[in-house]
Amino acid sequence: MFRFLLVGALALGLAGCASTRGPQATDTQIAAVSYRDPGPATLTLYTMINNRTGSGGHTSLMINARERIIFDPAGSFRADIVPERNDVLYGITPAVEQAYRASHARSTHHVVVQEIEVTPQQAEMAYQLAKQMGPVPGAFCASATSQLLQQVPGFAGIKSGFQPTDLSDQFEQMPGVKTERYYEDDDADLQKGLAENNAKLNAQAAAGG
Repeated sequence: MFRFLLVGALALGLAGCASTRGPQATDTQIAAVSYRDPGPATLTLYTMINNRTGSGGHTSLMINARERIIFDPAGSFRADIVPERNDVLYGITPAVEQAYRASHARSTHHVVVQEIEVTPQQAEMAYQLAKQMGPVPGAFCASATSQLLQQVPGFAGIKSGFQPTDLSDQFEQMPGVKTERYYEDDDADLQKGLAENNAKLNAQAAAGG
């Protein structure tokens, strides 16, 4: 009984970690959009923060390995040009990455973006783990992300937990982490932000951008 109460409380407190899953992408769809950022191998932790309470609403992890993906456990982000399979988003070009953070940043929330450079081997391990982790139940976004990181050499000291801000605080202590905070003053409705950024991505794709 306590377990069900706990999960219920977490679901209310972490509304951003409430997946509404779409269709699973095929290998062909994923291969068609594969993109790798030309920079070094990196891990980028996203934490969506409530501007009023300071609490964390969602956690996700962008991985720049053989290709750039976002592990978005129980996430809400959907875009027509971004294939998804088991909570992994593919084809994370600069435009898609901007749409991802812009969809989550609004009048009620901002996004903490924490990037750390890693070895290609570390990035590859995180990449493989991300594809094996999902799909993740609602409210388990921080837990799943911390469990992934624990298995990457150099990140074994990360402690598991359900609070996105706790994971962000731990990640901040890693040597070499670069942190920025991304704000927008859009409508508080997450779905409106998702729809607007989906439309922008579609327009860019139609224009060949």
